[in-house]
Amino acid sequence: MLYSKRSKSPELLLRSKCLFLFVIMVSCTPPEEPVKCSSKDSNCTISNSYGSFPDRTICRAGNVAYPTTEKELVSIVSAAAEAKRKMKVITRFSHSIPKLVCPDGEDGLLISTKYLNHTLKIDAAAMTMTVESGVTLRQLINDAAKAGLALPHAPYWWGLTIGGLLGTGAHGSSLWGKGSSVHDYVVEMRMVSPAGAKEGYAKVRVLNESDKDLDAAKVSLGVLGVISQVTFKLQPLFKRSISYVTKDDADLGDEAITFGKQHEFADISWYPSQRKAVYRIDDRVSSNASGCGLYDFIPFRSTPSLALAFIRTTEETQESLRDADGKCLSGKLIVSTLQTAAYGLTNNGIIFTGYPVIGFHNRLQSSGTCLDSPEDSLITACPWDPRIKGEFFQQSTFSVGLSVVKSFIQDVQKLVALEPKALCGLELYSGILMRYVKASSAYLGKQEDAIDFDITYYRSKDPMAPRLYQDILEEIEQIALFKYGALPHWGKNRNLAFDGVIKRYKNAGEFLKVKNMYDPSRLFSSEWTDQILGLRNGVTTLKEGCALEGLCICSHDIHCAPSKGYLCRPGKTFQNAKVCTRVSSN
Repeated sequence: MLYSKRSKSPELLLRSKCLFLFVIMVSCTPPEEPVKCSSKDSNCTISNSYGSFPDRTICRAGNVAYPTTEKELVSIVSAAAEAKRKMKVITRFSHSIPKLVCPDGEDGLLISTKYLNHTLKIDAAAMTMTVESGVTLRQLINDAAKAGLALPHAPYWWGLTIGGLLGTGAHGSSLWGKGSSVHDYVVEMRMVSPAGAKEGYAKVRVLNESDKDLDAAKVSLGVLGVISQVTFKLQPLFKRSISYVTKDDADLGDEAITFGKQHEFADISWYPSQRKAVYRIDDRVSSNASGCGLYDFIPFRSTPSLALAFIRTTEETQESLRDADGKCLSGKLIVSTLQTAAYGLTNNGIIFTGYPVIGFHNRLQSSGTCLDSPEDSLITACPWDPRIKGEFFQQSTFSVGLSVVKSFIQDVQKLVALEPKALCGLELYSGILMRYVKASSAYLGKQEDAIDFDITYYRSKDPMAPRLYQDILEEIEQIALFKYGALPHWGKNRNLAFDGVIKRYKNAGEFLKVKNMYDPSRLFSSEWTDQILGLRNGVTTLKEGCALEGLCICSHDIHCAPSKGYLCRPGKTFQNAKVCTRVSSN
């Protein structure tokens, strides 16, 4: 690592005040590799960290390559481009839910950024930091902090690579300054893309803020090439003060609009069936303020596998018995436990003594200690590790513009009034997380200031088994997407959320121009990316049971018919919604 233009040790700011959040272990078992090959780096399959894509398929590829330098990366892309092979970039943890990593066919090339994992340069005077694309968010946060610098906003889960989180537009929560999207702090990017024979079939493109193409590259879905290096504009390291306040959700529609403007790092956790909302009051404070707070979010910690199996079995039983009361009781217990434990906040890195929790930004902005699960034969693991019986879920995550978000919240509250127990299941997964996002110049970034609603819920191992109150969740998703024009998170969601979405991006045409210029032979494109970019027919799949998995609208699902015990009916509050529900009531 290279430090430049600094006269003092980068650790001076923190020395004798707080310890860094470094996790150093002699041996540890992180989640398993997403790529598995039957022979050395060939005849491979690729999945995600959850072990399942929305359509439950396993993607195949001919080979996987592991470049360690940009020069090696250029050579790999060059050879594949000359052979006209399809390529896809994969990351160490592969946390995206949609099939962004799947090349077409079975002979494509996977290019892993696992070993492109170095911090290359930190210029403390200019407050910039250059990293390779396989660097994890945790590594970036800690290396920046050692230099007395901070990336102001980031996702709450640190097990993401820089290339992966940029490719999908990942973000934290803020309406202040440039906002919470990580890509809006990029000032330069190096990308390797295909080229013609005269240029050796591959070239390194260097993009900075003076290049309009950077607005395409900052959120690219991996279809422009392979990000090699990224330079961020950072800020001096600072302290934050965090308090959680629980309120009745009756005024949530109004409160949500103003709250994000009042606090720089605000977010809201909403528990609709309990009629409660938890407000995160989170702001910068003086670096002289006393406190060495740490945030180790409880759902991101390593958990005993037996406990995870018990929780999953309990929820499966509740689903099979249609036990809404049981889910409501479980939800209240989980929410109460999280609140009592301050969600994983501690005032000194050890115990929680009360709010506010004050500490340096790098110790509070992101977590994910389950990545350091001890080598214990999976006695403990991340809760969603597919090798154990643990969490198995769907995620519907979309941003609703601030101009209409009050109406959306009120529509959800109307559904809860009709079916008070319908959303208890969400409370088993920390409720609905509401994060603030700001309009971005990135062509595939957010189009307006908005609130991102992150909804996680039970998924059955049986694709033909409907969830308890599935129709209510389906209607909420369709209200957001089709009534209020919400934008889905590129790295989450079921197929249905992406149907026709490219029409909502005013600069989609400019993005496609850059795509055609960088990769005219579509070597980094796939059927899936063509579909979500509007270049092929939609992303919905018509087959029996497709509505249950979010692969289609229920009117196209022959499973959703009275003869099968189901009914495709209009929504309860939004009649344009089409939801698959059991003929008998829940």
